[in-house]
Amino acid sequence: YHSPGPYVTSGLSFSEPDWVSCTLGVFLCQGCSLIHRSIPHISRLKSIQQDSWETEEVQFITSVGNAVANAKYEQSVPPFYYRPTHSDCRVLREQWVRAKYERQEFMYIEKQEPYSAGYREGFLWKRGRDNGQFLSRRFILSEREGALKYFNKQDAREPKAVMRIETLNATFQPAKIGNPCGLQITYLKDNSTRNIFVYHEDSKEMVDWFNAIRAARFHYHQVAFPGASDTDLIPKLTRSFMKEGYMEKTGPKHTEGFKKRWFTMDDRRLMYFKDPLDAYARGEVFIGSKENSYKVLPGLPPSTQGYHWQHGITIVTPDRKFLFACETEAEQKDWIAAFQRVVNRPMHPQEYAVEAHFKHKP
Repeated sequence: YHSPGPYVTSGLSFSEPDWVSCTLGVFLCQGCSLIHRSIPHISRLKSIQQDSWETEEVQFITSVGNAVANAKYEQSVPPFYYRPTHSDCRVLREQWVRAKYERQEFMYIEKQEPYSAGYREGFLWKRGRDNGQFLSRRFILSEREGALKYFNKQDAREPKAVMRIETLNATFQPAKIGNPCGLQITYLKDNSTRNIFVYHEDSKEMVDWFNAIRAARFHYHQVAFPGASDTDLIPKLTRSFMKEGYMEKTGPKHTEGFKKRWFTMDDRRLMYFKDPLDAYARGEVFIGSKENSYKVLPGLPPSTQGYHWQHGITIVTPDRKFLFACETEAEQKDWIAAFQRVVNRPMHPQEYAVEAHFKHKP
């Protein structure tokens, strides 16, 4: 056994590397090694500790390593392309590895056509709003039109929905949707958030759709913010929800019984739904900053009645107090931390416009 020498971990890696790809010359953590095993024709693995090493193998790995391999295999990653981390879902991590090493998409720009052309058309399985059934629907993403559209019938001329690229978001939600490629797309319709849930059996197809949406958002923001750098724009392309889960809530008078609802924290929008897969929220709460008199307090006012779960949270806004209850102390702490992150962050000028709209909502 010879130690293969110094290493630089890849972007996906979270822990110390246990494995080496002898064919690619890169060090891998346990999580990435599982994905590399699914492409044995490209990547042959050995354990750093358990396997014996030939001198030539050690020399090859020493001469390559992660930094050199990344310079080769990542030479033309589009700025909008999502680089997954260890905490992302399997589909995103696997498709990154396949795009990088198997298809070599970041070495040859022509291979990036599916997500960088500014136009994409295809069929996705979409969950029906009323019956919950997934049906095949034609989707068209057009940067020129500034929209993602879908059509209910094969030959339909008019789209069932037009989603402006300006307000579009996409986030992988395999557990919630019940499919490894499940993608939640949100957009604003009449200033309210609308959810649609889609998937495709082919994980490359779904990740290409996701990156095509990011590309469209990137180009939209380049026009909207001409002075901004790529680094400024990339966080605006798509966002994961800060937190989701069940809490109980009561009405504005605090006299009604508490009802269990599914909550989604999307940046400053706290939405609640009867069911996690509802198309529209039952209500949305804007959460501003502490400079604007927003506060998050553990517990509920002493006179509160009608709650079943014991771990309360009070959100104070300039207009009213919102009362929530969590099932466990851990959930209460997580929610308070998420709310606190938003409250501690000063508001951008465009967020004042959003806040004004929430106040005047019918």
